[in-house]
Amino acid sequence: MTHVTRSLPEHFLFGAATAAYQVEGAAFEDGRTASIWDAFARVPGAVIDGDTGDVACDHYHRYADDVALMKGLGLQAYRFSTSWSRVRPDGGAVNGRGLDFYRRLVDELLAAGIVPWLTLYHWDMPQALEERGGWTSRDTVDRFVEYAITMHDALGDRVTQWTTFNEPWCSSFLSYTAGAHAPGRQSVRDGLLASHHLLLAHGRAVQELRARGAQDVGITLNLTNAEPVDASDEADADAARRIDGQFNRWFLDPVFRAAYPADVVEDVRAVDAAAVGAFETAVRDGDLATISTPPDFLGVNYYHGEYVSGRPSPVPVPGGDAPTDRVIRSPFPSHEGIYWHERGYERTNMGWEVDPAGLTALLRRISDAYATATPLYVTENGAAGDDRLDDGRVADRQRSAFVRDHIAAVRDALDEGVDVRGYFYWSLLDNYEWAWGYAKRFGIVHVDYDTQVRTVKDSGRAYASIIAARAV
Repeated sequence: MTHVTRSLPEHFLFGAATAAYQVEGAAFEDGRTASIWDAFARVPGAVIDGDTGDVACDHYHRYADDVALMKGLGLQAYRFSTSWSRVRPDGGAVNGRGLDFYRRLVDELLAAGIVPWLTLYHWDMPQALEERGGWTSRDTVDRFVEYAITMHDALGDRVTQWTTFNEPWCSSFLSYTAGAHAPGRQSVRDGLLASHHLLLAHGRAVQELRARGAQDVGITLNLTNAEPVDASDEADADAARRIDGQFNRWFLDPVFRAAYPADVVEDVRAVDAAAVGAFETAVRDGDLATISTPPDFLGVNYYHGEYVSGRPSPVPVPGGDAPTDRVIRSPFPSHEGIYWHERGYERTNMGWEVDPAGLTALLRRISDAYATATPLYVTENGAAGDDRLDDGRVADRQRSAFVRDHIAAVRDALDEGVDVRGYFYWSLLDNYEWAWGYAKRFGIVHVDYDTQVRTVKDSGRAYASIIAARAV
């Protein structure tokens, strides 16, 4: 076999990502109060083994060593989130000690020559705000904007890259309709309201940060390719349309077209007319104009595709977001008659398909149909593995190949004219994987949760080699 080495553009940014609750620990130190994940993790049966993020990777205390590790890998950017519960505990007054941690982290990154890529919200709303309605309440939009302004006032002289939200689909439908993630509600109405208020908070924050001088403000969406088993079959094609509508277009259309997809609204109305009525009442004049304030970039999180049909699969299909016996609903309000099928692809330890070509197709579609003048960044892409530390080494061959093949897929998109400007692997560290607790490992760096010792995996070395060569 002949291998061809292809270079990446000089301006292309290589990074890795984490999220505050998944890595920081120090859950109740220096003024931080409970987030919805602190509360949810304590619900019996919500998280594997009752795991919490109280300690996680102890990044709060070990950030300097972790930044040195990033520098050793050659990372050019670090995508991290800030904890709302640390900065404005209970959604209230500013906590200076919480802000100081992020000042120290940003200064450490800049001293190492690493771009700090700050995400304001990666799912850890203060629990006190959830108890006042959470994302189903329009008041939460105002509280989020206050928090966003606080972060910019503190770090706007050093941070240039601002992401408002990470994966609002997860923060709304997976969390408020399915109940799989915090706060664990199970309501079509609540998921719809949460999705709108998340997007409205995004638009408001873009406007407020830009008014204060921020020049690179965007949002990160988790997106997928919804493919029918048989495109010529009406039921299969409709199943793919509904998944695409509820997963992708529900967020892309408001941000880039100032409208919610009418077909999806009607799909959901047929299932729960009262929920759609509440949603339509919540969407006020001017909201969509605010939501569609043009972002400076779009972050794309991609893990796998969806292969669906109007008929059940003849074989069991791996995967899912419910690791415990706790009963959850479908995150898709209109899910009846949609069935996932197996197509024989390699799968990760999460049961997710490995499909690098799907990333190329997704980036091309977004560029052609939505972000025609907006740069794209792959802000998350990663694989969970059954990792074993053996004599100081983790030989994670699947992940090494995964990283190489997906960066090659990004290079394919660049060849096709897509304006992709960076790639962030998920995740830098093994960490708290939400409802999976510590049972799943995505990191290019192994973490021993008992000792907090970090060990760079073979995949981390493979990624470092790609970065050093700027080629794949």
